[in-house]
Amino acid sequence: MSGPRLCMYTFILAWFFQSCVVKKHIDFPSQYLPEGYRLVWNDEFNTNGTLDPANWSYEEGFVRNEELQWYQKENAFIKNGNLIIEARRDKRANPLFVAGSNSWRKNREYINYTSACIITKGLQEFQYGRFEMRGKINTSPGLWPAFWTLGVKQDWPANGEIDIMEYYKGKLLANIASAGKNGKPKWFSRTKSVDSLGGKEWSAKFHVWRMDWDETEISLFVDGQLLNKVLLTSLQNENNAVIHPFKQKHYILFDLALGGMNGGDLGDTKFPNRMEIDYVRVYQK
Repeated sequence: MSGPRLCMYTFILAWFFQSCVVKKHIDFPSQYLPEGYRLVWNDEFNTNGTLDPANWSYEEGFVRNEELQWYQKENAFIKNGNLIIEARRDKRANPLFVAGSNSWRKNREYINYTSACIITKGLQEFQYGRFEMRGKINTSPGLWPAFWTLGVKQDWPANGEIDIMEYYKGKLLANIASAGKNGKPKWFSRTKSVDSLGGKEWSAKFHVWRMDWDETEISLFVDGQLLNKVLLTSLQNENNAVIHPFKQKHYILFDLALGGMNGGDLGDTKFPNRMEIDYVRVYQK
């Protein structure tokens, strides 16, 4: 191949690859320099298609909290510069089904909904820093979206959980959990009603959730408004665990759950339904 045909072929290839990349104006590396932070990791979700396997893996199946959705990787994808996690109504046989089982994962004959949970475990893990996400969540009944972290060592809740963004039943939650004396979670939680923020009009827009986490405290924000602050001295496990849950590395999770123990009834919520993430960034001093 040579001459005009080669030039045309090169042009088509260049156009194709450019069409798969969304170019954003990004001027964030210096954003927090005055506070001593530098960017150490980010995903801007700029290339259409599947997620970067260097950053993300996927949970699969019925995972936690008796939720309605079956997690699968197909429900997470990048489109037009955003990570999309899509919940779908999708009836099919449950491969785990066992008639008469006492397990909530096995006694459901059918999968009625699918969604996705993506995680950075074993790939991108951090101790301390400023974690930031810009996203949009649907606040219809029964939806339970979250942007959160878990510690890499010890079992839950002794590994520590931080819910930077969580929503269900009309309210945002900013939660931090460690283990109590009985081994059950010890929660430090604050809530904010979506109606107080602007209701449906607020939900239709993108917002910025942030965590500041250092050797002394964890603070959780939405759009710069402080929702919760807890000292690490209050977050030590009470079950004789040697490792402090928030003096170790944590990994990141994004998910869109449905119903279950906290999500509530789906009512007339429409499907498919989405949460959209513009970016996730981690800064450290």
